[in-house]
Amino acid sequence: MLPTSSSKGRASSSSSSSRPNPMLLPYLRRIIKTYSDVLGCICAWNSELPVFLFAFFGALDVELDNGCSYQHTKYHKQTKNQWARDDPAFVVICSLLLAISTLAYCAAYDHSSAHAIFVVFSVLLFHFFLTGLFLATFCWFLTNAYLREEAPNSYVVEQRVEWMYAFDVHCNSFFPMFVLLYVIHYFLSPLLVAHGFIPVLLSNLLFMVGASYYHYLNFLGYDVLPFLERTTFFLYPIGVVIVLSPILILSGFNPSRYFMNVYFSRQI
Repeated sequence: MLPTSSSKGRASSSSSSSRPNPMLLPYLRRIIKTYSDVLGCICAWNSELPVFLFAFFGALDVELDNGCSYQHTKYHKQTKNQWARDDPAFVVICSLLLAISTLAYCAAYDHSSAHAIFVVFSVLLFHFFLTGLFLATFCWFLTNAYLREEAPNSYVVEQRVEWMYAFDVHCNSFFPMFVLLYVIHYFLSPLLVAHGFIPVLLSNLLFMVGASYYHYLNFLGYDVLPFLERTTFFLYPIGVVIVLSPILILSGFNPSRYFMNVYFSRQI
């Protein structure tokens, strides 16, 4: 914990961790504005659309370079004095891609337009935003409360994980999982939802890789922060996933069929 020279320092640090981030409300307003700008650019196809596409494809190196782009957070800290990025374009476009992929599932497996709209909003709300808020808040609290390294003296400037950075890490980690479990899964879904051992095996392997990759990138996002220690804690869920996968395979549980039957009115 930083600093640790006195109980007063601990009390002040714990109270500061509970204060709301003053940048959160402006960030939320920028998200709403970016949504309207992106939709307007798509409808008008004007010259501002490449700006948002650049912000999106610039974040793809999180997946392609195994998280090496997290090193850019250090430069962002030096120039903006914050670890989190202040541009919500990646969050907006990622959620729009999630909505488009969900619509593709609805077109293939649903038969009700009203239910399809419900599925799109529920996936956006629960799979992306509420899950992201919960995981970001959990990781934000965990890192600030237990994973910050001890200060050598009381004169060291206190550093903390920003909540918006924790949400950035979630979004960066979510995108490769989105590619695996929404895009690739969509094209393989006729095979994955079939009966038999091979669909069960392939479906569990795909979900295992997607979940493991999410937690690996989550680890990289916090490991790059120089004031955190014991960040290997974020790798532990990968072991749980690897242990559970053979159990689910041997039990005959097919996650693809399960989630398809949960969301779509036409039973698979």
